[in-house]
Amino acid sequence: MPTVREATHCLMRELGLTTIFGNPGSTELPLFRDFPADFRYVLGLQESVVVGMADGYAQATGNAALVNLHSAAGVGHAMGNIFTAYRNRTPMVITAGQQARSILPYEPFLFATDAAKLPEPYVKWAVEPARGEDVPLAVARAYYLAMQEPCGPTFVSIPVDDWDRPTEAIAPRTVSRALYPDPALAAEIAAMLDRSERPAFVVGFGVDRNDAWDEVVALAERHQAIVWVSPMSSRCSFPERHPLFAGFLPPMREQIVKLLDGHDLIVALGAPVFTYHIEGFGPHIPPGSTLVQIIDVPDVAAWTPLGTALVCNVRHGVSAILERSSPPRRTAPKGRSAPPRVQADAGLSMAFLMQTLADTRPPDSIIVEESPSSRRTMQAYLPIERPHSFFTCASGGLGHSMPAAVGIALAESSRAPLSGVPPATRRVIGIFGDGSAMYSIQALWSAADLRLPMTIVIVNNGGYAALSEFTAHFNIKQLIGTQLPGLDFVGLANAMGCSGTRVERAHDLPLALRKALDSPTPYLLDVAVS
Repeated sequence: MPTVREATHCLMRELGLTTIFGNPGSTELPLFRDFPADFRYVLGLQESVVVGMADGYAQATGNAALVNLHSAAGVGHAMGNIFTAYRNRTPMVITAGQQARSILPYEPFLFATDAAKLPEPYVKWAVEPARGEDVPLAVARAYYLAMQEPCGPTFVSIPVDDWDRPTEAIAPRTVSRALYPDPALAAEIAAMLDRSERPAFVVGFGVDRNDAWDEVVALAERHQAIVWVSPMSSRCSFPERHPLFAGFLPPMREQIVKLLDGHDLIVALGAPVFTYHIEGFGPHIPPGSTLVQIIDVPDVAAWTPLGTALVCNVRHGVSAILERSSPPRRTAPKGRSAPPRVQADAGLSMAFLMQTLADTRPPDSIIVEESPSSRRTMQAYLPIERPHSFFTCASGGLGHSMPAAVGIALAESSRAPLSGVPPATRRVIGIFGDGSAMYSIQALWSAADLRLPMTIVIVNNGGYAALSEFTAHFNIKQLIGTQLPGLDFVGLANAMGCSGTRVERAHDLPLALRKALDSPTPYLLDVAVS
């Protein structure tokens, strides 16, 4: 009989889990005895960085990522990004070491009390198997659950002495992943769309996650529906230069109602209705309008306060409606207008930075963002036009996107060649606030160690500027603890093996950006914005 380690290695190989993201401790080491030559271990210098890299890698590859953490302390360090992976609906199998079963009754050093409860409620399933022989079955179940819609992280705690126990080999299985629409309800929604006089779409990150981009564009064009982005969406789900694109809804109830006023039918596609950031009052949609939601997350459909919900994979749901809808001819609504150009003579503003990046970046590049104070400016001056080209964190928790950018760049550089021709690697560009970057700055070391061709842009405004937006709401005259003087990002990058440059003048930005975008290894640009 094979050992638990041998059976688990074979299962991981069959499931495509040969890349392991981790930061090892003593209780994890037996997993790596006789480590297979076709496996790859990606080291992160802190457990939150490990999970962030795995999150980006899983989103870019479409397969679950495998994470290995160190007992209770490692899981605790990683919890912020486990929370984000759960909100991102990222498929991920997290394993964590546990002390030997024989000494668990004595509460040994570094053991996890109630290990399966530690990551809850931000995993889909968590277990510490009753027997060592059950570990491969637990890993298999964790994988299938992580990949079933809605996707998300799962967790398996593994005592250190389980790996050498004999067990039976586990063969991989085919398990359905997607949720399919109810045909009768899809037909009803199609009829509602056909009868609508002025429909509006609200798209969320589920569109991009479910590969429904083309179908949503086709449905919007067929019905001449104006398209808004759901508040705080973490993916791009509609081309932002399209004539039907209206812009981004704010996370405030009253403003959402105002912007959607005049539409008799509101169709939310892959989006909650709605994500709010501050307290609001009154209706959730304009009086006299009707709401329809198509989403792959049953819990979200359950808490949505009104309307009709079709729970299914967004692409399958929209395809079913496309097959059944035949609307009358409508007048095309007017989408948003491009903002006026910003001149370098006006100084090195956020707007000039985003505009210059839009002018300079490769058209197929991938933007990974975590700069809350500049997000609105980015949305105005750096439009995204392609699917799977924009990623940020759905949770709002800082420290996710810099390591996620590393994971996405690793996935891009690891794509298998087709017909012997290596694929073109899409450039990954990370846009991070100075405050945000410091939550997971260790990710620079992993990027340098992996020699990934990526560009890191620090939007350096000297503090946690996003908090200034709340001063009026909370009646605060002076913010405390938001200034960040003296951070040397180029020095930090150099110390971890990355090249870097600081830019303080607008006229120097275009050339510096081109140099950073052309670098074959990670390059950091510290941009001192006014």
